[in-house]
Amino acid sequence: MSTWAVPGYTESLELGAGASGRVVLAVHEDTGVPVAVKYLSASLHTRPGFVHDFRAEARLLGGLDSPYVAGLYEYVESPDGAAIVMELVDGVPLRALLTRRGPLEPEAALAVLKGSLLGLADAHRAGVVHRDYKPENVLVTPDGASKLVDFGIAADAGTRAGVAGTPAYMAPEQWRGEPASPATDVYAATATFFECLTGRKPYPGENVAELALRHVDAPVPDGEVAEALRPLVRRGLAKDPGRRPGDAQAFVAELEGVAGAAYGPG
Repeated sequence: MSTWAVPGYTESLELGAGASGRVVLAVHEDTGVPVAVKYLSASLHTRPGFVHDFRAEARLLGGLDSPYVAGLYEYVESPDGAAIVMELVDGVPLRALLTRRGPLEPEAALAVLKGSLLGLADAHRAGVVHRDYKPENVLVTPDGASKLVDFGIAADAGTRAGVAGTPAYMAPEQWRGEPASPATDVYAATATFFECLTGRKPYPGENVAELALRHVDAPVPDGEVAEALRPLVRRGLAKDPGRRPGDAQAFVAELEGVAGAAYGPG
């Protein structure tokens, strides 16, 4: 049986695949515009809960108007499959950049994260919490800018959506299954910034239980970063979301302020 494809597009290359589906490179046949098509796995398409979540991802993405987020073109659903057609970003995941180059200087880390953080700020203004900010979901373009991608587990702010996220970047409230807020994303953004600076995640762990314990109870490892950055790292990784910068816009402002004071204007 042939695999279902979104009508009106010519596909050429698989960009990635996982348990929930795959992403392919395609061209819109009428306009010639290159796009990325994210397909829900055929095995999940028969399960209403997964289709509902996939549809919700498209809804949230469609409600965002940001040059710093890979935008939605259309959502297509049929008895044979479901797909999100979105902007193709010419870039590589920050994870690949860190693997290749190792730790970054603070100014470079700020420069490469800023676009995705502004995308996160636009999501927060729209009442959306990403819940999975991490190096894999930051795409870095050839000019060193970045965009935020993958709103697969995003939720409306304040929604109790269960325990979800990537363990190495999950805030304490995520581990407890509490409602996510913009400060939840600030925690993940700070963890990503920490990793850019040090080449290590803030809390190592051999298993999920160990990671949960450390994110919820372990002291913030601010001693591993430059002294000028320690107050920001302490605030961003605070156990209490009320002690963190309130949203991504506030986090960017603090990050730029610290970088400017310590290292000069960028």
